[in-house]
Amino acid sequence: MRAEGIEGVRRILCVFPRYTSAFGTFEYSYPLTDGVKAFMPPQGLLLIAAYLPENWLVRFVDENLRPATHDDFEWAEAVFVSGMHIQRQQMNDICHRAHEYDLPVAIGGPSVSACPDYYPAFDYLHVGELGDATNELIKRLAEDTRRPNEQVVLTTVDRMPMTDFPLPAYELAETKKYFLGSIQFSSGCPYQCEFCDIPGLYGRNPRLKSPQQIIAELDKLRACGMTDTIYFVDDNFIGNRKAAVELLPHLIAWQKRTGYVTRLACEATLNIAKRPEILEKMREAYFVTIFVGIETPDPDALKAMHKDQNMMVPILEGVRTINSYGMEVVSGIIMGLDTDKPETGDALLSFVDESRIPLLTINLLQALPKTPLWDRLAKAGRLVEDDSRDSNVQFLLPYDDVVSSWRKCMEVAYQPEKLFERYEYQCNYTYANRIKVPVSPEMKSWANIRRGLIMLRNIFWKVGVMSSYRRAFWKFALGRLKRGDIEGLISATLVAHHLITFARAASSGRQNASNYSIRLREASVPAE
Repeated sequence: MRAEGIEGVRRILCVFPRYTSAFGTFEYSYPLTDGVKAFMPPQGLLLIAAYLPENWLVRFVDENLRPATHDDFEWAEAVFVSGMHIQRQQMNDICHRAHEYDLPVAIGGPSVSACPDYYPAFDYLHVGELGDATNELIKRLAEDTRRPNEQVVLTTVDRMPMTDFPLPAYELAETKKYFLGSIQFSSGCPYQCEFCDIPGLYGRNPRLKSPQQIIAELDKLRACGMTDTIYFVDDNFIGNRKAAVELLPHLIAWQKRTGYVTRLACEATLNIAKRPEILEKMREAYFVTIFVGIETPDPDALKAMHKDQNMMVPILEGVRTINSYGMEVVSGIIMGLDTDKPETGDALLSFVDESRIPLLTINLLQALPKTPLWDRLAKAGRLVEDDSRDSNVQFLLPYDDVVSSWRKCMEVAYQPEKLFERYEYQCNYTYANRIKVPVSPEMKSWANIRRGLIMLRNIFWKVGVMSSYRRAFWKFALGRLKRGDIEGLISATLVAHHLITFARAASSGRQNASNYSIRLREASVPAE
């Protein structure tokens, strides 16, 4: 579905801001690949690009791949921007550059929807999801592309049903240059974790696309060149369990039709471990990774943050259950909680060893607007406005002690020997539980073989020869080579190299302790 009833032609430049260096964007992995330059294509802007009137001309620039140029701004009549809080400085910078060409700039997405006051220089604020505000923005630009005299705030009241969403304009993105593909099935989450802004932004009743839409999107991603791993960016894949169960047979049929070339990944709550009927179908659909917001192994802390769904099954048991279906668990971990104690860091490191989870995104607590945590801390006077800090929370433990504990956890958890031992376990006891997929002609093609050889060459040289942890790498690599597990060798090393490199920077104070913090990462952009 597209916006209709709009006459005339407009030229719209959609610009996605550069990511600040972060644990979860895997930028240190890119040099080991065959040309990857960015993390994932942005769903929001590509959806808007697809929704614009059919006769409008759209140009998409992801500044993680290249900056928007003089020619791009000269071509455009208006600029669209979207992004998350961590991209705030970069979004404001895009706005300032566009204003140098006297172009009107509209911003949408999760950050402006939560904090409109972060973006005083933008001409149009699109607050909320695709819907009546989008139509009003398009109507205004169709009538006049001059900058308005004052900022216009358009807030979605009537959201468009996701079943009416167009297929995102993946054809505008250089999909082969992304680490992962992305796809969205649902919006919203039924749970109310204290620190999470998803229910406040998108609601507790997940809205859904149809299985037929998802299959059409997967086909389009493949047609556009994204054939490796596709990530369901839903905040909770099983937010509506019935819908997930209905989708999975369609994914299985699609995998059989396309030869199981594509791996799938998603985010889900830990209580998925109590749903063997879902896990079995996910295994058959070739899901290989689930990101789980474990947050902490401390039951008292889980209760305090209203993460009761993580207590429906013992955490380690839940992790092993998911592993038994061939899916690696990636875990979110938060430090700096009110329930933390001086020994919390040591307990976390014990959990890392016991769970054998290779990849844990260990963050300091950050209070986000539109969350119960923000409201509670604001009432208590515990929000700190100081961008020189790694968190905006006044912890109950001394701030320096919490940051020091985080750095120690990053240093120890991602010691190369420990990390590769965890990956060795995953290769032998998790990946081994995956279904045996057929070797399709696409997998045997020279293009695919060449791609693998390029990555092996890069890994052997950059890690096996040039890195300071090459001894730990070769111990792992030789074991994989003896088993003929080239795929496990490549996939584990790609991620491990990023984790080791990032963790070393983090433990020495050169990286932020929160994915939401902008401390040290960007020069401030002045207000106009």
